[in-house]
Amino acid sequence: MKIITTSDWHIGNLFHGNDRLQEHRHFLKWLLLQIKELKPDALLVAGDVFDNGNPSAAAQSAYYEFIADATQCCPEIQIVIIAGNHDSANRLEAPRALLSRHKVDVRGSIHRTWVQNEDGGRWEIDYDDLIIPITSKSGEKIAVLAVPYLRNDVVQNSNYSNGVNSIIRELTARARTKFPNIPLVMMAHLYAKGADIATSDASEKIVIGGQEEVIMEGWSNHPDYMTCGHIHKRQHIWNTDWARYTGSILPMSFAEIDYRHGVDFVTIDDRNKIETKFIEYNLQHRLRVLPENDEELTPKRLQKLIDKELADRKGEMPDDDFVYLMLKVKIEKMNNDDINELEAFVRTKNAVLCKIQKIIQTVDVCTITGNQQIQSIDDILNRDPLEAIKETFLVKNNVEMNEHQEEMLRGLLQTIKIEE
Repeated sequence: MKIITTSDWHIGNLFHGNDRLQEHRHFLKWLLLQIKELKPDALLVAGDVFDNGNPSAAAQSAYYEFIADATQCCPEIQIVIIAGNHDSANRLEAPRALLSRHKVDVRGSIHRTWVQNEDGGRWEIDYDDLIIPITSKSGEKIAVLAVPYLRNDVVQNSNYSNGVNSIIRELTARARTKFPNIPLVMMAHLYAKGADIATSDASEKIVIGGQEEVIMEGWSNHPDYMTCGHIHKRQHIWNTDWARYTGSILPMSFAEIDYRHGVDFVTIDDRNKIETKFIEYNLQHRLRVLPENDEELTPKRLQKLIDKELADRKGEMPDDDFVYLMLKVKIEKMNNDDINELEAFVRTKNAVLCKIQKIIQTVDVCTITGNQQIQSIDDILNRDPLEAIKETFLVKNNVEMNEHQEEMLRGLLQTIKIEE
């Protein structure tokens, strides 16, 4: 059995205002070549197909054109797609009846039925709908357990992690009963506790406080293999060899500049031994950050670095292989004229300037003249408010108050004192 797993396409995404549809078409064309060459029995897409719940007509066309091409070039392939948190579950599943006739199974949401009883009633999940058997050309069989992103209204548990665990473990147990002698491959879209995510400028929509973290330690009767979407960095989950994130197919922010992108090629032999091979995808547009370190450069030196590192633009518009660029500048060394000159210079290069990150040097408050050592609450209460505010202004803005600002502050503090 041969399977390609992938996730987090985010078709329709804008990167710092730049339409990425051509990048997505570039990836889908590459993926189609992998399908033609490897002839997998199944393609599993673990959610976040689109970047938002109301994708453009062009984004949907790219998606459906790929499905049509994949099923035409490889008629025996079984495609299974689940919804992620960025997708509209209903929109993704709307053409389900039509797509299923072409061996494309879509699960946007979990289907439930209300069952009345003496306690009032409860929701019963249709677990069988989430179990999709797949048979290879040579007769091997697996069961795919398709678990779309589970929202709180579906989980219906005061503890989200416990609720998700209850669903996926019950699903696994039922699949083992229904298909006792074949491998189980679970595909889910979730945030596993301990997953490595970007800590700055992150585009992964993680709920504050980890409310949607799923703790899955101690799961002895787990599926034979699990592929997940949601986290953009490809990695193993819970330090296991049976569960992993495939990762996003494109970087979603400059914080993901070092991520690797591609798909996993999973093979299951006749002894149910599972092997995974990473097939790397070369981005159409790489990300570049200049300077790569925190070196402080004058405007002229930064221009020289840009000239050295980036290719010249051949025409008025960037070539098909342009890079996305972020510049790091120390604001005390740059004025608006310098910034405008840098932007104009980048327009002569085969690059698209996405962001100018202004770096403010950290001020050590202990070196500020007149700084007091705070050792107790009394020290705070007895501080001169004027000096405390001036110190805060310096730390925040990296420059001292001018005489006019200080005079205004004195007047404000005096007014407050009189009113008190």
